[in-house]
Amino acid sequence: MLTNHSPLPKLRPIVLVPLIALCSLLAACTAGPTVSNVPSITATASAVASPTRVTRPTATMAPLSTLAPTATAVPTPPSTATPVFADTATIHARSTVPILCYHQVRDWTVDDATVDKAYIMPIKTFAEQMDFLDQQGYHTISPDQLYAYLTTGASLPAKPVLLTFDDGHGSEWTNAVPVLQKHHFQATFFIMTVVLDKPHWLSSDQVKQLDQMGMTIAAHTWDHHRVTRYSGDDWKQQITLPTKELADLTGHPIKYFAYPYGLWNTAAFPYLKDAGFLAAFQLSDKMDPGAPLLTIRRIIASGTWKLQTFQDNLAEDF
Repeated sequence: MLTNHSPLPKLRPIVLVPLIALCSLLAACTAGPTVSNVPSITATASAVASPTRVTRPTATMAPLSTLAPTATAVPTPPSTATPVFADTATIHARSTVPILCYHQVRDWTVDDATVDKAYIMPIKTFAEQMDFLDQQGYHTISPDQLYAYLTTGASLPAKPVLLTFDDGHGSEWTNAVPVLQKHHFQATFFIMTVVLDKPHWLSSDQVKQLDQMGMTIAAHTWDHHRVTRYSGDDWKQQITLPTKELADLTGHPIKYFAYPYGLWNTAAFPYLKDAGFLAAFQLSDKMDPGAPLLTIRRIIASGTWKLQTFQDNLAEDF
């Protein structure tokens, strides 16, 4: 075989011409041309085998009428199966997401009684708690996500936590929301409507803005009266009308409710369902085995907590 480095042999002119003609004839009879100096192909994620030069037999073309048409794959539509709702026992067993309940987020003053400090979270302490959640990989979730998880087993992000704020104090807007935004956290605001547009409390416009930010706006009665004492027209005054007011402000139904003081009774359940609530939140009592969605537990984030206490409560099985 001749190589790129082999010298051509000396041929007399009379021999060279027939030889060239013979080579041309042989080239025409071969299966294909010799490929040389082909650049190498860089392998991709799916390996492709290098082609091997072979002598192909002469193929006999079949008539076009006998060739089977190539089948075209029909795309399969996505599944639209309706999620299966869990029974109450399953829902009760799934309720293990930590839910923290905050109230005012501001520094203590000389006028704050010792008992009130449990409901007043100093600004620095709140910032430290949110820093901890972010650094430790916690993910804030919405009540919608929690509801889907409890009822259908829908997946939640790793280390989920639900942040809630009760009452609608102005410090939630001025001191808590900027920290939440810094960490890209979402939260739920349970608002009693009697305080709207009052000094030191949330304004109607701020409620709208919270909703537009992606926060969840939820109901917390009209004036924080205990649900366990309602009768007659109280249900309309405390549940129906304030819920409608919040729905009118946000432009969509209000789906979640928090009991004032965390106190509840089974007599409230029909009224909450009639108001359209998917779930209701209490505090530390055991969930009702017959209505776990209407007695979801929370824990008050006390302003007196040290960071270690905060961590311990996050690890507690709710």
